Amino acid sequence: MKVAVFSAKPYDVEHLNNANANSAVKGEHEFTFLEPHLNQQTVALAQGYDAICGFVNDTIDEGVVEKLSSYGIKLIAMRCAGFNNVDLDACEKHGLTVARVPEYSPYAVAEHAAALILDLNRNIHRAFARIRENDYSLNGLMGFDLHNKTISVVGGGKIGQTLIKIMKGFGCRVLCYDPMPSDIITELGAELVSLDTVWTESDIISLHCPLVRSTYHIINSNTISQMKRGVMLINTSRGGLIDTPAVITALKNGKVGYLGLDVYEEEAELFFEDYSNQVLQDDVFARLTTFNNVVITGHQAFFTREALQAIAEVTVQNISCFCSGDFESICLVTSH
Repeated sequence: MKVAVFSAKPYDVEHLNNANANSAVKGEHEFTFLEPHLNQQTVALAQGYDAICGFVNDTIDEGVVEKLSSYGIKLIAMRCAGFNNVDLDACEKHGLTVARVPEYSPYAVAEHAAALILDLNRNIHRAFARIRENDYSLNGLMGFDLHNKTISVVGGGKIGQTLIKIMKGFGCRVLCYDPMPSDIITELGAELVSLDTVWTESDIISLHCPLVRSTYHIINSNTISQMKRGVMLINTSRGGLIDTPAVITALKNGKVGYLGLDVYEEEAELFFEDYSNQVLQDDVFARLTTFNNVVITGHQAFFTREALQAIAEVTVQNISCFCSGDFESICLVTSH
């Protein structure tokens, strides 16, 4: 199968080619790696291919889906867990199958969330900057013991469960909200609670839920108003879970004491690229970077060797199973 891989980076080339070469039918697929994001302006690049492989910041809306269908493409293989950027209704209408990678390495994302918590709490980023300037003072760097603090994990899937285990290791009281909770959550020692309890009792809140209608801007001015003063917010899931202007207001008045982000609502034209020689055009994001109690990473929580290998292997498997008609083995979002 000929596959156009959009938003391709060198690590995508390496891992997808390796997975293709080591698959059951070695070298079964022909990958063409394209740097641009898939959107209305670039969709014409998909002509002549049998499938496309997309990523988190590709815009696969109705117009793009209609074009893909007209080119004869039947499969959209997402090399990520999320699919909020894919118009599933349009795919259904035009007969496109959508596959994804539901699990790759829950450890990668959960460990990154823990890293953000530790960095923010102990001011590692500020201490690093001071040492580089020959400043060894400690004023302003005081943190707190994680032991006995209350952390809420919003989303009790594999990543949330992994973070629960990590934070229990620190001696935290761990709360978890999930609309469809697994028994594993309580077996791991977390308390299943309502969102109201999450907002009012947490010292730290870490988001690990998908971006759907019910979770869009789940962190907003109303929910923030219910939180403890000085709360720490962590988001390694999807940027749209947070109303960024509302959080900026809360950072300014001290209601939010710490903010750790690996995702940002308007990241599509920002993350994964090098703009070091350009002026930042996003005023909201620029404001976030001015706070010394905010740490931002550029959607790198997934970025481990193990995760990239798993993503590539499952993506190749999804494409192979689609070719063979083995739909039971595909990680499907929609099927035709």
